[in-house]
Amino acid sequence: MDTTDELLALEHEGWRSLCEGTGDTFYGELMTEDGAMVLADGSVFDRDAVIASLDQAPTWDTYELTGVRRIDTGPDSAALVYTGRAHRGDEPPFEARMASTYRYTGGRWRLALYQQTPLP
Repeated sequence: MDTTDELLALEHEGWRSLCEGTGDTFYGELMTEDGAMVLADGSVFDRDAVIASLDQAPTWDTYELTGVRRIDTGPDSAALVYTGRAHRGDEPPFEARMASTYRYTGGRWRLALYQQTPLP
C-alpha cells in the first residue's frame, strides 16, 4: 500500500468513527501528543480538547471525500488535502476544504494537524 492509500484509509476510518460515535477513542489514539485541530468556526483544539469534544458528539449520517491529493511535507510527514462533505439529520450539509498532516512516528502514521476551511 502506498502512502496516499494508507493516509486515505486513516481519513476514512476517522470519518467512520465520527459516524459511529467513536471519534473520541479513534482520534485519541491517532493524534500525536502535540497534535491540533483547527475547525471551520475558528476553534483550535489540542489533542485533549479534541477527545473531550468528540465524547458524546452528535454523529454524522453520511460523508464523502473528493479531490484527494497528497502533499509530501518532509521525509517522515505528508498531508492529504481534500473536500469533505457530511450530512447530519435535517441540517444543511457541512462542506469544507480539509487538510490532514500526518507524521510517521513509532512505526505508524499519526495525525499532527487537521484544518478545515468552510466553503461558502
